[in-house]
Amino acid sequence: MTGDRPPTRHVVVMGVSGAGKTTVARGISELTELVFAEADEFHPPVNVARMRAGIPLDDAARWPWLRDLAAWMAGRHAEGVSTVLACSALKRSYRDVLRQGPPTVEFVHLAGTAELIRDRMTRRVGHYMPASLLDSQRATLEELGSDEPGVVLDVAASPEELVAAAVRRLGLPRRTSMRTG
Repeated sequence: MTGDRPPTRHVVVMGVSGAGKTTVARGISELTELVFAEADEFHPPVNVARMRAGIPLDDAARWPWLRDLAAWMAGRHAEGVSTVLACSALKRSYRDVLRQGPPTVEFVHLAGTAELIRDRMTRRVGHYMPASLLDSQRATLEELGSDEPGVVLDVAASPEELVAAAVRRLGLPRRTSMRTG
């Protein structure tokens, strides 16, 4: 029971690697009361090793990971805490698993051209996902269905514009007091 607490909100910022999911999800967290999590940090070491080696994950490797993410969101919901998760969520079936966590999950799909995203991937440092897996991710990607709650945003916009658009279009409550320090 939430009592007098407002209902929780759970947002998944989705898209292929290099689309800016982490940057946008962190920005949403900073503007709102939503607690940020990076889905990549939930991967077991074997999944990370596969991706680092340029081997795409198959569904068998993804299902336990997706269930862990859904459970994390459900746990925060039970605590009365809203969340924002940076997660590829490329297929509808993956999003369906995520929706098995809290009562509602909304999506922010960061979409863009392969050229722009590949350029971003080649310039980033310290990420285990090689640009060589972009084509496989794009082939796997299933666009949000008209019955899936969420918005699609063009990654050609600045991160600040994407964050503001996501917060505005989803009607997310802004943080009442900004943290200092």
